[in-house]
Amino acid sequence: MSWSFPIGRLFGSELRVHATFVLLLLWIGAAAWSVGGAAAAVQNILFILALFACVVAHEFGHALTARRFGIKTPDITLLPIGGLARLERMPENPVQEILVALAGPMVNVVIWLVLVLLGASSGFGGLEGLGTGTGAFLGQLASINLALALFNMIPAFPMDGGRVLRAVLALRIGRVKATQAAATTGQILAFGLAFWGLSSGNFILILIAIFVFFAGQAESQDVASRAVAHDLLARDAMITSFEALRPEDTLAMAGQTLIRTTQHEFPVLAPGGELAGFLTRDALFRGMAEDHAARQVSELMTEVPQLPLAAPLQSVLDALAQAPAVAVIDAQSRVLGYVTRENVGELMVLRGPGMTG
Repeated sequence: MSWSFPIGRLFGSELRVHATFVLLLLWIGAAAWSVGGAAAAVQNILFILALFACVVAHEFGHALTARRFGIKTPDITLLPIGGLARLERMPENPVQEILVALAGPMVNVVIWLVLVLLGASSGFGGLEGLGTGTGAFLGQLASINLALALFNMIPAFPMDGGRVLRAVLALRIGRVKATQAAATTGQILAFGLAFWGLSSGNFILILIAIFVFFAGQAESQDVASRAVAHDLLARDAMITSFEALRPEDTLAMAGQTLIRTTQHEFPVLAPGGELAGFLTRDALFRGMAEDHAARQVSELMTEVPQLPLAAPLQSVLDALAQAPAVAVIDAQSRVLGYVTRENVGELMVLRGPGMTG
């Protein structure tokens, strides 16, 4: 996910923090300092660390439940709305999706119950502000866990409630239409959050509204693309007419090729036709901007996944989530073509509703 950075790994998943989560932490810290001074700021730092642990636990509720269904979680990103566990795929079985979606909020409910047994308040009184002493700290942590559980159940992507809504609807109207309906519901709620944020002057609510709106749109497009791609293969989407570079070519030569063609990325091929890597337009621009025109493309190329001709297009879509392109190879590992997000999008338009063949 863009605007996020890694902070470590846990249980096989990379932990990442989104910039908006950092903004939330800064906002909480500044509010505590202005109200209670240094003592409140110290307690606030401890609270943020505890909140961080609760969000991580929430996301691993999703990840570990998904693992029971054979689904891995490459990374987990912390967000103001509680975080996002990026599963390698979502369960297409609605019941499994409901279980995975509910696992996160249930972790927060369990944390809330444990804190209540330890003497914390059972309601939202702790959200009024950081007090002094263990009871106030536990009360606020319990309240925020209860709030996270309830807030994440709002039916808006990418929150858990949006996935539960989609899964329930999918039982009756199919996954694509259910996703469109759930995404639309989430976008309507996003407008409500934005209005609330503007009227109250709460910048965090506005950020959440923007994120929910575009996340719902992206989810709907992704599910629609996968529905179209269900019966297609890598060979159906690959680019076969392209110019390749050699590892020893200079960036200056690559720049001339960029101007001469419409390509945004270039396969870098070894003498036998095997893939050495890919040079993206961004990497080329970056190298030229740093006045490295004489450098070889091998110094700036990146590795990309390689799949056979008969690979399902859905596998290509999974690979494109983390790479600028996917190389399509033959049995001897020679490059036959490649697939990018752009040409997959064009294929989806051509193969969408109303098109046959």
